[in-house]
Amino acid sequence: MRKFFDRLRSSLTFNIIGGVVVMLLVIGVVISIVSLQSFMKVFKEEYASTTYNMAETAKTYVNANHIDEYLRGEEMDEYKVTQRQLNSYSANMHISLVYVIAVDQSDYGRFTSVFNSVNNRVDDTSYTPWELGFERETTNEEYAQKYRNLYEKKSLVETVFRLKVASTTAHPHITTLVPLKNSAGVVVALMCLQRPISEIYTARSLFFVHFAWISAIAAIIASIAVMFSLKRQFIRPITKVSEEAGRFAHEYTKGKDLATISRFKDLSNLGKSIDTMETDMVQFMHDLTQATEEKQRITTELSLANRIQYSMMPHVFPAFPDRHEFDIFATMDPAKEVGGDFYDFFLIDENHLGLVMADVSGKGVPAALFMMASKIILQSCAMLGGHPSDILVKTNQAICTQNPEEMFITVWFGILDIETGILTAANAGHEYPIIKHPDGKFEVLKDRHGFVIGGMPISKYHEYEIKLEPGSKLFVYTDGLPEATDAGGQLFGMDRTVEALNNCCDDSVEHIIRNMRHAVDDFVQDAEQFDDLTMLCMEYKGKE
Repeated sequence: MRKFFDRLRSSLTFNIIGGVVVMLLVIGVVISIVSLQSFMKVFKEEYASTTYNMAETAKTYVNANHIDEYLRGEEMDEYKVTQRQLNSYSANMHISLVYVIAVDQSDYGRFTSVFNSVNNRVDDTSYTPWELGFERETTNEEYAQKYRNLYEKKSLVETVFRLKVASTTAHPHITTLVPLKNSAGVVVALMCLQRPISEIYTARSLFFVHFAWISAIAAIIASIAVMFSLKRQFIRPITKVSEEAGRFAHEYTKGKDLATISRFKDLSNLGKSIDTMETDMVQFMHDLTQATEEKQRITTELSLANRIQYSMMPHVFPAFPDRHEFDIFATMDPAKEVGGDFYDFFLIDENHLGLVMADVSGKGVPAALFMMASKIILQSCAMLGGHPSDILVKTNQAICTQNPEEMFITVWFGILDIETGILTAANAGHEYPIIKHPDGKFEVLKDRHGFVIGGMPISKYHEYEIKLEPGSKLFVYTDGLPEATDAGGQLFGMDRTVEALNNCCDDSVEHIIRNMRHAVDDFVQDAEQFDDLTMLCMEYKGKE
């Protein structure tokens, strides 16, 4: 049973037909409420009109010029005749109450009974007739205001509907009040006539019953008609579209055309859209397969390029295990699969150590290719001997000769005299080196910069010397270090760089590099790395 109801709830036909039925019922309820209100309004207007006419007729039995005499006990023969006429009139006209009252005009809060005719058989009530001269308080402020309107001639008639009555002696009724005027035109009393309105409830019940039957029959007929129409015109085409979409999701092959599934433009367009989607998806899957294969090939080639690039730089540490005069450590972390930064260190001869830190313009594969060519040229020029400035001049000339893409490279290049500790260096537009002397702190050495390598073939470079004592350290890097950026766009900067170095200035060169990397990672957090980050640290220990 539960599965049956689950299928119904998931059925498009059931939900559409159910929605139509519910909509019809809601419309029926709204129409019934509006109709009932209109019906009740007309019914009440009709009751008010006929009751007013009855009150006007009842007025003709009362001599308004003798109201005061009646209350003083005079003209009693005339009074009795009038009372009998009112009794007969209420019985013949099926009126519950006909009564005449004289209202205290000081505040309209009290009145005195003049005539009172009771007909309890009309509505099965239990009213007790008021005696002549009986006084009582006005029922409520509503009645007091109506009394005032009639006495002050602000209205010719007042009507009160009591559809809900709390008293056990009374039932729902309508009361109409009209003024009694003497021959001078002065209002001296009020004629009040009360009729039961049980017919309203009877008519309302019949109205609801008839409307309920009509609504139910209309809902059934409409549901059947809508069901067949929707099933033929909408549900079957939609079902075909759904089945075709499900089939395509499993098979990924072109199916039958759906452009003619319906005569309605919207459904026909839906079918055409499915046809187009299948054609496009089949082509997309074919293109995606080729693109995936191509991407896999490129990824494999980039991975191979990364390994080649990594292998071209010294990466085995300790780099010179048999040399105790110095210690060196370096890392290169590319922003993409391959990078344009590079470091290098090599023994030119037994007493001279070449140190290189360089940054190629651009990123990715072009920068990596230019980087490898530049590294080879620079190392080749260095191995031929000469001062750092001369080596950079030769390297620049060689690169400018074959540089159609006009790429360039910044280079810091130094040669350490291992025996004396004298470091001779030249700077081609690169970052400032950072030096630590024994018993001191790391400090930025603002050396003189020459023009970048690959910019102009006639560039010259200035070289300088630094005397390194045993325990001195050199730290060189690319701009990816100070320009590392956090998510807020703030740069790591030189101050943080020097601070991070001095936090572990007495540690090993490897630990200094590792600590610097941790400092950068802690700063940038989850921000993307936009530039290659390359660092080299060398400690001069001297001869033993």
